[in-house]
Amino acid sequence: MKLNEIRDNEGARKGRVRVGRGIGSGLGKTGGRGQKGQKSRSGVSIKGFEGGQMPLHMRLPKRGFNNIFAKDYAEVNLGSVQKAIDAKKLDAKGTLDHAALKAAGLARGGKDGVRLLGKGEFTAKVSFKVAGASKGALAAVEKAGGKVEIVERKDPAALAAAKKGTAKKAAK
Repeated sequence: MKLNEIRDNEGARKGRVRVGRGIGSGLGKTGGRGQKGQKSRSGVSIKGFEGGQMPLHMRLPKRGFNNIFAKDYAEVNLGSVQKAIDAKKLDAKGTLDHAALKAAGLARGGKDGVRLLGKGEFTAKVSFKVAGASKGALAAVEKAGGKVEIVERKDPAALAAAKKGTAKKAAK
């Protein structure tokens, strides 16, 4: 066997079906759509339509609740922080905050900050500056000789309301 003789198995690579390319192709003329009717035309969007009967997705009761005031935290486990420190992705000397954890690829998303969770082994002496931490995470960090500073993030609407209130008091 030579490199130039290597081939795929017969039938391993199949070409794309080219619809509407003449009567001899087997999928010419109507192109597999049948004759007439709404579905034979382009621009059809009747996925949930049941001929005027109340569609299934509307017959079923609504479930659940979507809290618009829920906080969005990037959850980071201490085990993954330890792995990043061991792999020299994180510097254990300084304070680890949202920006540092994001740069290391640990904190994804989290517009309201980072929340530390206590899953995994943690031995590094590190100080954290985060929006929240579980009891287990606080205990593990303090046991390793580090500290956790919890920073409260104020939302822009609350800050604006607070400024407005102080401005009114100053005017009086």
